[in-house]
Amino acid sequence: MPLLEVKDLHTSFFTPAGEVKAVNGLSFTLDHRKVLGIVGESGSGKSVTAYSIMQILASTGKIISGSIKLDGQELVNSGEKVMKTVRGNRISIIFQDPMTSLNPTYTIGHQLMEAILLHTDRNKQEARDRAVEMLRLVNINEPEKRMKQYPFEFSGGMRQRIMIAMALACEPDILIADEPTTALDVTIQAQILELMKSLQEELGMAIIMITHDLGVVAQMCDEVIVMYAGSACEQGTADEIFYNPRHEYTKGLMRSIPTATTAGTRLKPITGTPIDLLNMPKGCPFAPRCDNAMKICLKKRAEDMVVNGDHVACCWMNVKRGLEDGSISDSKEGGESVE
Repeated sequence: MPLLEVKDLHTSFFTPAGEVKAVNGLSFTLDHRKVLGIVGESGSGKSVTAYSIMQILASTGKIISGSIKLDGQELVNSGEKVMKTVRGNRISIIFQDPMTSLNPTYTIGHQLMEAILLHTDRNKQEARDRAVEMLRLVNINEPEKRMKQYPFEFSGGMRQRIMIAMALACEPDILIADEPTTALDVTIQAQILELMKSLQEELGMAIIMITHDLGVVAQMCDEVIVMYAGSACEQGTADEIFYNPRHEYTKGLMRSIPTATTAGTRLKPITGTPIDLLNMPKGCPFAPRCDNAMKICLKKRAEDMVVNGDHVACCWMNVKRGLEDGSISDSKEGGESVE
């Protein structure tokens, strides 16, 4: 049984302008001790997926349908009483911006102890000892002194370490890291990622890494989901996604990354703007920005196609390739010509 199983998840936000379909039919599994990367540009539904799992959506947001199972236990519509036992204890989250996630009016020690007292049966002294232990675990020097300090007295990298300490204080089974290296310089980014990797190995937890940085994915993740317009356009192992991308959006992301071989040459960005989630198209949501879009791409979304093992992509170019090499014999897909 997988540790976490998300199946056909649909999450929407109801606004005065209409229904925003932020997550649209997402499915994935997360196994014990694995690191899953969720990649995509801003507005693709990465963070909303995390908030749906934790059930901390804004008042306008709602899980319309789908299933979220933790060790076989259904979380959707399970009620706030059940979710209070899950948040912090079983699943923890590092929010996107460490600068604003900490309360500036309380000391670091108070905020760490609050989380421990809320989610465990430790007394105040035991919670304090655990908070000091966690600060030491994330390599913050003089933890006893730091407990009395306020967030403004810490650098961005140290605040991110404190957020990690807070998330791990109750030893969760799953850590969701929502853009954990945003707004940090490259050196601090490397330190934070190395810290998370070592803690994952030491504590044996699973991680969901939400990011738009493919370099982070290459360094950290075992499996990758590439999201666009609220759904997964490609899923597979990190090696398969990087060395054998089979969706045009994934290929576009790869082309936009500077590498040693592209030094001195102009990068090719993905043209156009993200899709309007209020007016989702009938066909592939990436078709308006795709250089290789065909007529059928505008009319109908491709079904998920197994590329290799667990590598799955939903792109008509895979069907076209199959027709050309003879692995797919039917020249019609759903009554539409693939051209």
